[in-house]
Amino acid sequence: MNTIGMMAMPAGFRYRDVFLKGRPQHERLDAFLVRHPKMDAGRRAKIFAPFDALRGFNEAVAAKDELYEDRAVLSREDAEELSRKLEILSSLTQHSRMARKNRVQVTVTYFESCSDENHEAYGRRGRYRTVSGICRNVDAEVTRTLQVDGRRIPLDDIRGIETDGRQEDNAK
Repeated sequence: MNTIGMMAMPAGFRYRDVFLKGRPQHERLDAFLVRHPKMDAGRRAKIFAPFDALRGFNEAVAAKDELYEDRAVLSREDAEELSRKLEILSSLTQHSRMARKNRVQVTVTYFESCSDENHEAYGRRGRYRTVSGICRNVDAEVTRTLQVDGRRIPLDDIRGIETDGRQEDNAK
């Protein structure tokens, strides 16, 4: 009895005669080989490589594993200290010429709300991010934002600001 791989070949196997012929043998300049040259292993592997049938599905599942937290409420002292630092930054970056001259280096910690509409934390929770760069502008009246390099951060989302102490000394 012949076998197919590890299995015994069934008695009524439909392709028994084809299987028993074995692999085709071709000569070097056979017409078939000329028309159908052997494929290199890299191209052959590409044909059988797995594909992502549901594009973005794996990323969506991984996004559900991200942990979000509630927004922390600043104590009165921390809020006053943050307000003082924002006033100093505002005076150092009143207009673009002053901002370019002073080049105040800051590190801002701020709250970013969950932006995934399909996540249970959407609109309720988020995570804290930290960004470092040069403070370009503090607009406490119109847009109520702090601009660090190209990123605008709402003032209400800021938890803390760290600066190079030299700039604060210049503002006093």
